[in-house]
Amino acid sequence: MADKVIDTNSITVVGKILNEKEFSHEMYGEGFYTFDLEVPRLSDYSDVLPITISERLLVNMEIKPGENLVVEGQLRSYNRYVDGSNKLVLTVFARDASVPETEEELNELLKRPNEIYLDGYICKTPVYRTTPFGREITDLLIAVNRPYNKSDYIPCIAWGRNARFCEKLQIGDHIRLWGRIQSREYQKRTSEGEVLNKVAFEVSISKLEFVKEDNNRDGKKQDL
Repeated sequence: MADKVIDTNSITVVGKILNEKEFSHEMYGEGFYTFDLEVPRLSDYSDVLPITISERLLVNMEIKPGENLVVEGQLRSYNRYVDGSNKLVLTVFARDASVPETEEELNELLKRPNEIYLDGYICKTPVYRTTPFGREITDLLIAVNRPYNKSDYIPCIAWGRNARFCEKLQIGDHIRLWGRIQSREYQKRTSEGEVLNKVAFEVSISKLEFVKEDNNRDGKKQDL
């Protein structure tokens, strides 16, 4: 049962370690650390993604800033209490990590440096909008189940015809999606008028599938 649930959330990212690992927390006697990984896009831009890794995976492996790393795992969420309200925080939870052994291996991995697959349920009414440049976008929040009656809540963005399709989805609809996790910088003005620079993380959808047998509707599949 656990393996089936784990298969609903998988991610592989390849990039460069940006900072020294820091101790995050301990669970059942096992220590966990965090660091940032710079993951290149196919364009000149890069995403900076937070990684959480167990001390168990670090045995016999010394990781340091500037080193390239392959991380396989899940995209997880948790709530953090900040300034009087709960904030949804995302992290890439590593289940395996390795250092590419050769330049050729690294170059091959960098052809597809950021891939994620999610199988979950719409848990908030989708929001359709257009950018000032006329791009169509639909914002989604997907609940992905994992063991021990827990769920991860993952913000996602659909574009173009996928956005038009997702606009019609309803709470409880079951979908599968493929894409990449991206970081996005934005500014937030506080009640005191101060402007703060923030970073949001979300999944940019490249392909999605409506699970017909779990929705009692017509199955549809959309590709960008």
